[in-house]
Amino acid sequence: MPHTYLFALTDGGGTVPPELGAARRLVERGHRVTVLVEDSMLPEARATGARVARWEHGPNRPDRDPAHDPLRDWERSSLFAQARLMGDRAIAGPAAGHARDVAAAIDADRPDLIVASIFAFGAMMAAESRGVPFDVLMPNIYAAPTPGTTPMGMGLSPARGPLGRARDAAVRRLSVAGLDRYTLERLNALRAELGVDPIAHSWELVHRARRQLVMTSPAFDLPARLPPNARYVGPVLDDPSWADDGGWSPPPGDAPLVLVAMSSTFQDHVGVLQRVVDGLATLPVRGLVTTGPAVPPSSLRAAPAVMVVAAAPHGRAMRAATAVVTHGGHGTLLKALAADLPVVVVPHGRDQADNAVRVTLRGAGIRLPRTASSARCADAVRRVLDDASYARSARALGAAVRRDAEHSTLVAELEDLDGADRA
Repeated sequence: MPHTYLFALTDGGGTVPPELGAARRLVERGHRVTVLVEDSMLPEARATGARVARWEHGPNRPDRDPAHDPLRDWERSSLFAQARLMGDRAIAGPAAGHARDVAAAIDADRPDLIVASIFAFGAMMAAESRGVPFDVLMPNIYAAPTPGTTPMGMGLSPARGPLGRARDAAVRRLSVAGLDRYTLERLNALRAELGVDPIAHSWELVHRARRQLVMTSPAFDLPARLPPNARYVGPVLDDPSWADDGGWSPPPGDAPLVLVAMSSTFQDHVGVLQRVVDGLATLPVRGLVTTGPAVPPSSLRAAPAVMVVAAAPHGRAMRAATAVVTHGGHGTLLKALAADLPVVVVPHGRDQADNAVRVTLRGAGIRLPRTASSARCADAVRRVLDDASYARSARALGAAVRRDAEHSTLVAELEDLDGADRA
C-alpha cells in the first residue's frame, strides 16, 4: 500500500545525496513523496522524481556559493564557537521557519511520516504538534551523545580503561550542556507556541523520533549503546547529480591513479588542495582532483601529471583509482572503502576528524593535519601505496561497507509504519 512522505531537508553538502537517495528509493517503490528543500538542492531534488517544494520561511540558500553559506564555520576554530554557530544558524535559529513550513505542508497533504535532516529541529516539532510521526536521517556516524562512542567533533580515539571512559562521559556532559546553552531556551519557547511539552535537553527531540536512521555501516562506526529507536540501515553511496558529467575519463597513462576529493561545500580548503596537488606532482602517479561546486578549478595551479576538474562521478573514478585523498566526509570515505581503496584523510572540521579516527583505527589509511606541507602529503600518499597493509585493511572494511549498502534496511524501516510501536 503506498504511503505519503514529507522529507524536510537542509543542505548539509555531503548529506544531500544520501538523504535524497532515500526519497528516490521510496518514489521508485510507488510511494507519494514530497521533498522540502533549499534552492541550492533543487536540481538534485528534482532528479529523485519526488514532488519538490521550497522552504519559504526556513533558511534557504540560493546556491552553494561560499558567500551564501549560513554557517561559515571555517571562520571559527574553537569548538565552543562552532557550537554557538550550530545553535544560532542550524538548529534554534531556523527552527521557527522550519516549523511554519512543515506545519503548512502537513495541513495541506497530511503525510503518513515526516523524514527530517538531523538539524531540522523545527520540522520535528511541527510533526509533534500535528500528531504525525517523524524519522530522523543520520547519513554519517551516530551523531547524538551516547555511551560507547567519543564526543562528536573532537577526533578522539575510543576510551581505554576507567579513566578514558570517565573522560568521555565528562566531555559528553559538557557537549550536551554547550548545545543546550545556545538552543534549549529558544526551542522550548517555540514548543510552547506550538502547544507541545518542553524538553529537558536539545538532543531529547531527536530521541523522540519514531526512528533514528543511521545511514552507515556499523563496521565503520564505533561500538556504542544506541537508543532503542536507533537503527543502522547501511550507507547510501549515490553520487550527487552534479558529479555526472557523462564524458569523464581518467588522466592518460598507466601510473597509479590517486583521486583527490575534498568537501563539496566551501571549508576554506583551497590551500589544502594546492599542497596536495604539489605533493602529487613529485610522485610517479597520476592525480585526479575534483574540486566540487564550491571551488572553481581555476583556483589551483595545475601540475603535469595532475588533472583538476570541477566534477567526476566518484563511483566510476574510484574503480580506476589506487588510493584516495579526502577531507574525511562520510560519503567520500565510505565510497572509497567500498571500492577497496586506502585513504589519506585531511580533516577540515565538523565530523571529519571523528571519521578519520574510524579509518586509522582499522588501519585503512593515514590522517594528516590540514596544515600538512606538500612534502608530508606526498609522503602519506607514498606510504598508503607502498605498504600493502593499508590496502588489505581497506578491503576488509570495504567488504562490510558493501554488504551493508547492498542489504540496506533503509527503505524497509521507512515503510514499516505499522511497526512503529515495535521498537
